[in-house]
Amino acid sequence: MSMTNSVEFIGAKIKIIQAANKSLESLEGCVINETKNTFKIKTNNQEEKTVLKQGAIFIINNQQIKGDEITKRPEERIKRKK
Repeated sequence: MSMTNSVEFIGAKIKIIQAANKSLESLEGCVINETKNTFKIKTNNQEEKTVLKQGAIFIINNQQIKGDEITKRPEERIKRKK
């Protein structure tokens, strides 16, 4: 299991490198919620933005992550396989 599959993203620092919505690129902040398909981010300007994971590339905790690789419900992603 890769690190991206077992990590909790809520509370992590995030930067959007690439997104379908180009106006969100370069956005930085903190992940305040996560669903199967989205991150909700509180920006450094205290705004809340929702970003689709699909097709996006993020830097989370200094690690580049493709949104397509983490498009799962958080509870499914962090469960350990027995």
